[in-house]
Amino acid sequence: MTPKQQTYELLANTIIKGLKKRQMEGYYAPDKEAAVQLALSLMPAGSSIAWGGSMSLSESGLMAALSPDTYDIIDRDKASSPEEREALKARIVNADYFLMSTNAITMDGELINIDGHGTRLSFLIYGPKHVIVLAGMNKVAPDRAAAEARARNLASPANSVRLHRNTPCALTGRCQDCYSPDCICSQFVYTRRSSIPGRIKVILVGEELGY
Repeated sequence: MTPKQQTYELLANTIIKGLKKRQMEGYYAPDKEAAVQLALSLMPAGSSIAWGGSMSLSESGLMAALSPDTYDIIDRDKASSPEEREALKARIVNADYFLMSTNAITMDGELINIDGHGTRLSFLIYGPKHVIVLAGMNKVAPDRAAAEARARNLASPANSVRLHRNTPCALTGRCQDCYSPDCICSQFVYTRRSSIPGRIKVILVGEELGY
């Protein structure tokens, strides 16, 4: 184990203690392969599963590992009409598991996220029986202020570029606190604790994933 890997594990253990006092479950996986196997082990066969847009989920390989032969997959992107998409969103409210990443996580276990329409964060807050958050150690920030700065100035510009949004940050690479019609920073959510013990499960991965 390299010094960097050792440091990631030590830091993850500190964050997991913070998550515990916030009624969230924390886990550490040294690499993305272990993280995928851990996530799958938390979701029994037959579970209904949905997700919010996340490069971390894709880069880890978790999305590719979700088999429709094993799980009841709820994929909003496969809707053939606006009406079907709305019906799928209604199903997600009662899903067994909702998968996502986080824009940042503090060393004391707070989750910091920014969203455009709120369709990702609404299900973090309420609805699905379980939420699994998969996050690389590059998402860790010392405190809430640093975590918000990370979300504003790293995650949001990168996502605006990825989504081809016409925003100032997509041109400059840095948050301009804009009100552009294409702005993806409408909702700022600080998850201080889970009101339902153990509903939110955070898998920290000893690699860099996502933005």
